[in-house]
Amino acid sequence: MHKALLAALLAVAFFVPQSSSRAAEGPALPAQAWSFKGAFGTYDRAAVRRGLQVYREVCAACHSLNLVAFRHLGDVGFQEAEIKAVAEAYKVKDGPDDAGDMFERAGRPSDYFPAPFANTKAARASNGGALPPDLSLMTKARKQGPDYVYALLTGFKAPPAGFSLMAGMNYNEHFPGRQIAMAPPLAEGALTFADGTQSSVSQMARDVTTFLSWTAEPEMEARKRLGVKVLLFLLVLTGLLYALKRAIWQKLH
Repeated sequence: MHKALLAALLAVAFFVPQSSSRAAEGPALPAQAWSFKGAFGTYDRAAVRRGLQVYREVCAACHSLNLVAFRHLGDVGFQEAEIKAVAEAYKVKDGPDDAGDMFERAGRPSDYFPAPFANTKAARASNGGALPPDLSLMTKARKQGPDYVYALLTGFKAPPAGFSLMAGMNYNEHFPGRQIAMAPPLAEGALTFADGTQSSVSQMARDVTTFLSWTAEPEMEARKRLGVKVLLFLLVLTGLLYALKRAIWQKLH
């Protein structure tokens, strides 16, 4: 009796959910070539700069970046004057002042990127009940994070024939369930990059994904450099220990 019940439960667990989850997940994520992948990978500084622009001019209207301070931009090549200019473009709530009141001031390099909404309820009210997630760790919070973010941003299409799209939703072939409340955020030629790069949807998606990969792992390059140093140290130590072993056993023989 118990064995039969266990067999039935295993059949349900291994066959029904897997097939339904595959249908909901959509096509497999295409693997992209990223400069920061691999043991010696680094962030493309130009892509990070363009990605910051995409975030500020497109994504920041709905999505926060709560874990990133303006001063952190110095780690990827931004100069002090550039960081100050970026910070001053934002208004930051501060206080209380001597009268006990809160006030707004221009941002400083030590400040963090301010959220676009005062609270989650305000965010939901402005987005049809959907809560735009914070993007600070987005590429770490999703499986194949960078590939997922890129695929999501470029995956908006017209729904196929026979697909029932709910009111207020948009079809995206890489979003679980293929229906997402977010409208397509990127449009061909929507931005003008200072370095003259064409702002195609694919390019903007790749740049902002690189930027968000850096916000999720700002220590990645330092960690890789340390890893290389540790490996070199271990190689030298192994050689010394092997030479010491041979010297000791040679005397014993």
